[in-house]
Amino acid sequence: MARLDIKIFGDPILRMRSLEVTDFDEALRTLADDMLDTLRAAHGSAIAANQVGVLKRLFVFDQDDRIGTLVNPEVVETSLETVTADEGCLSFPGLFYPADRPLRARLRGLDVHGDPVEHAGEHMFARMLLHELDHLNGILFIDHLARHDRKEALRRIRRGELEHPPRQTSAPEL
Repeated sequence: MARLDIKIFGDPILRMRSLEVTDFDEALRTLADDMLDTLRAAHGSAIAANQVGVLKRLFVFDQDDRIGTLVNPEVVETSLETVTADEGCLSFPGLFYPADRPLRARLRGLDVHGDPVEHAGEHMFARMLLHELDHLNGILFIDHLARHDRKEALRRIRRGELEHPPRQTSAPEL
């Protein structure tokens, strides 16, 4: 398994909509494994493919004793009830701000073999599912911030206050 470079805010790929996955082959499974390795090395809970430079609709997660991959995800249901909690992102290392998200969420998609799967959760697990789905649509967590928090985050980024993780040596081949 390989650790991949995590794209940091400012990289244009983070604002691009990812493409549907159509090939459920060994290359896809390798990418998912490499993304999990990258995620764990970065001490994160989830990461989307575009965060490692691949415009494919998949993300991996390792949170609350749940480990998985969701390919071509779509929202089945979200609660009307929302909750505000601190949110961060591996593409914005060191930044955490309160953001509103639905309390509950259920997403469906496929696993790396092309078999249907569904993942549902509350609180932080729901937040993670929706955060990663946003990534696949080119939406970033700062887009969910209150205006004053977004301004402060962008000011901190301009001042170079993002923590920069060490660069990795391998790159995805998809």
